[in-house]
Amino acid sequence: MMFELILLAPVVQVETLSDALDALDALSVSVEDADAHTPAEQALFGEPGMPPPKAGWERSRIVALFATEALARDAATLLQAQDFFAGCHVVAIQAVPEQDWVRLTQSQFTPVEITPEFWIVPTWHEPPAQARQVIRLDPGLAFGTGTHPTTRMCLRWIAARGTSGQSLGRVLDYGCGSGILAIGAAKFGAVAIDAVDIDEAAVESTRANAQANHVQLQTGLPDKAVGRYQTVLANILATPLRVLAPLLCAHVQPGGNLVLAGILERQADELKAAYLPYCQLQVQDEQEGWILMTAQF
Repeated sequence: MMFELILLAPVVQVETLSDALDALDALSVSVEDADAHTPAEQALFGEPGMPPPKAGWERSRIVALFATEALARDAATLLQAQDFFAGCHVVAIQAVPEQDWVRLTQSQFTPVEITPEFWIVPTWHEPPAQARQVIRLDPGLAFGTGTHPTTRMCLRWIAARGTSGQSLGRVLDYGCGSGILAIGAAKFGAVAIDAVDIDEAAVESTRANAQANHVQLQTGLPDKAVGRYQTVLANILATPLRVLAPLLCAHVQPGGNLVLAGILERQADELKAAYLPYCQLQVQDEQEGWILMTAQF
């Protein structure tokens, strides 16, 4: 059985306490809003339409996990003797109930509907009965599990092209992350697919996910993107998309399609301006403050 040490601290002390707990052999350290679920709760992470992120919560609850009760109590005693502990408090030292952590983690990731017949399904779930097309994908280090609106909008666009009989042709997935868009393109009839990313971990993730889904992709760093493509997909963020405008557009063949995501609604005009020398971007889809922009060449 493991034990957790729970502390209450002002925001200015959180980093120092976290470092100290790491040095005292804490297995993990997490920080929460001490006022969560009360009228004093504070939003910390930025979301579309919200103010910029804050540095931390004014009153933070720090939870450190230890292998034994003795280690937790020793840590509490040592911390209370330090000058930097002024203004902080020990809330509790308590046993953590035994749990099946693997099963608990897996329960947080359930099948994701892209269309009524197209689903992203973790390997530990059975596909829904109505699913006709499935991507098997487990959460990993690389971005792209199908849960984010930008990913879902890209996959909906891919599915719409594939089911309407419009060929995706040769496809480039630029900034492939987990490879989910490239795998989706393969499921809907792409002729050949290059999936590239600046992150070696993403390239490895894409390669493994493609193998798990029994699809053929060419993976690698961005220099592996060669020539022109019928479909160019880039689900990144607005700032790199602006910088990449000439490169991405140069990869689209005449009559081809450019599909961009990772863009907030308020960023539509700046993206249109950045791409205007090459194409006319249009907002194709919108979900939860994010948009999908496309252009035909």
